[in-house]
Amino acid sequence: MLRIPVLTEKDMSDAQRRVYDKIVSGVRKTTPAGPLVAAMHNADLAEVWSRMGEVLRFNSSLPEHLREFTILVTGRYWDSQFEWFAHEPIGLQKGLSPKTIEALRMDTGKFDDPDEQLIYDYASTLLKKHAVGDDLYKRAQTRWGTSVLIELTALIGYYCMVCSTLNAHCFDVPEGTQRPLPPL
Repeated sequence: MLRIPVLTEKDMSDAQRRVYDKIVSGVRKTTPAGPLVAAMHNADLAEVWSRMGEVLRFNSSLPEHLREFTILVTGRYWDSQFEWFAHEPIGLQKGLSPKTIEALRMDTGKFDDPDEQLIYDYASTLLKKHAVGDDLYKRAQTRWGTSVLIELTALIGYYCMVCSTLNAHCFDVPEGTQRPLPPL
């Protein structure tokens, strides 16, 4: 059960309403969902959070399918049912294969696509060990360049914030929907 109240438009301050309107009219074209529902309790936080998400999710140099792959890797690490539920269909729409999705769901760590494998290795190492060794870092930097590698790292960090917020406040899949992630 969700631990925080969901603000309705009538409950919002002028500042919250301004941010809400920006989100609805921005690249998302929808009402705030998931972590932005939580962030809306602080208009400044919601505004910055939304803007950062727009940059990392919609304006990154990393190809869309690899962004979604990265989001799902991070969501799986955090065991975030809501995040996975929200992004699995987007990942499929952006070109991830059902085989890749299933390998992520089961956290096999094995992917046919070399870019997916490199992102998995980089992200999972960073998430589990809190650092990335020189060889792995150099491989990723050689593959994508410094700027894209910085974006990739920021995307992982951003979705750690998203997933920890979702998990802490008990955002779950819609009622009547099966939770998509088995326990690891």
